[in-house]
Amino acid sequence: MKRFFLITLIISLSAFCFISCKKDKGDPPVLPPYASMVIDFSNFTSKKKSADLTATGKGSESTTWEFAASVAGVWSSLLSANIEVPLAAFEAAINYKPEYVSENLWQWSYDFNQGLNAYKAKLQGKVSTSTVTWKMYITYEGSGGYKDFPWIEGTSKTDGSGGQWQFSESPQSTAKMFQDDWTKSGDEVTSVKYTYIKNDTYKDSYIIYSTITSGSFDSGYNIHFSTGEPSDTDIEWNVTTFDGRLKCVDYLGDDNWYCWDTNKINKVCD
Repeated sequence: MKRFFLITLIISLSAFCFISCKKDKGDPPVLPPYASMVIDFSNFTSKKKSADLTATGKGSESTTWEFAASVAGVWSSLLSANIEVPLAAFEAAINYKPEYVSENLWQWSYDFNQGLNAYKAKLQGKVSTSTVTWKMYITYEGSGGYKDFPWIEGTSKTDGSGGQWQFSESPQSTAKMFQDDWTKSGDEVTSVKYTYIKNDTYKDSYIIYSTITSGSFDSGYNIHFSTGEPSDTDIEWNVTTFDGRLKCVDYLGDDNWYCWDTNKINKVCD
């Protein structure tokens, strides 16, 4: 009888421990959307060199769109040249399930490819009352390889309404290069702001990519360069019809809107 009682007690305690331990883990944090890191430049693919903002001669019929493409192209080049690997790493995380590591800390571990190169990633999310703290470590075992480079750090709100990312420059430089502040409403990321935070020529320059909820345009950029011209440019466009408009005092000489049509040809604004 005593033996039966001890066995029953052990089973009961084991079950209680299993349930309690499982409950203590809680649920893993929800990954912020990939769109929280992405700015869409697809409507502004230009054959001109993106860094040459003076290349849009004022005699052509599509100068307004060309200038918009040139200004946006500077940011497209900056981002694509420096954060393609961590972006690919984060995009791949959604295909994997996290493991519980320690108190409130979860980790996604997986392999991914970017271009012809293979990488390993560890994405950690630590849950607190109102925020999740994120760290992304990337390993590359090829020539010039590196191990567990902390390429991305950030925080997000547990309700999924927004957050912030910071990207280091490269495994050869631990300097923080970009800060990304993002917001989300419902199922849609409504704004992504990249600020250049490294201490060099572009420091404090930024681009804000946001959705527009009124009028005929549905997307917009607000672009600021801290040194040189143009200092400030506003661009709005429709992602389906491709028409849009531009405001830039440094380039156009006034603060009026200048428009282009669905064929990217200059037109008088409605």
